[in-house]
Amino acid sequence: MVDDALNIEALKPRTLIISVIGGADPPKHAIDMAYSVGQLLAKKGVAVVCGGLRGVMEAVCRGAKSEGGITIGILPGNDPNLSNEFIDFPIMTGMGYARNIIVVKTGRAVIAIDGAYGTLSEIGHALGDGIPVIGLETWKLPERSDLPIGLQIASSPSEAVNKAIDAALARSN
Repeated sequence: MVDDALNIEALKPRTLIISVIGGADPPKHAIDMAYSVGQLLAKKGVAVVCGGLRGVMEAVCRGAKSEGGITIGILPGNDPNLSNEFIDFPIMTGMGYARNIIVVKTGRAVIAIDGAYGTLSEIGHALGDGIPVIGLETWKLPERSDLPIGLQIASSPSEAVNKAIDAALARSN
């Protein structure tokens, strides 16, 4: 009887999770874009995972929470109180920047907004693992004939969200 209950639970659809990455000290327009991305993801029932701190991370979570969304923060340290106030589930890693791998691997796709070197490392880890990355005013990467970059560019928050969801669902099939 217990086995049957477990099998039924296994059939339930999981919430789609999208990683959103970006700078901790971005310009205002990047904050505004991140907020919109969070709102749009939540409206579509998608959970947000990010680095859990400030800047783009806080803005995307604030946007998601404004629409009743779910937020997960993969924190570099050991103190859940250091996460931004919009994180539902703080995950402490004690790993510093090494947590960037966990941030991108938790989502089925990644939206990169603005960003510094930490964002660049997350883009690299995602692309290296075949995780789709949608760029919204972020790093530009050179094309190589021997290594397709695969970074999709979006011109607006809604385009970024739609591309990320489409890419995530295509990976799931």
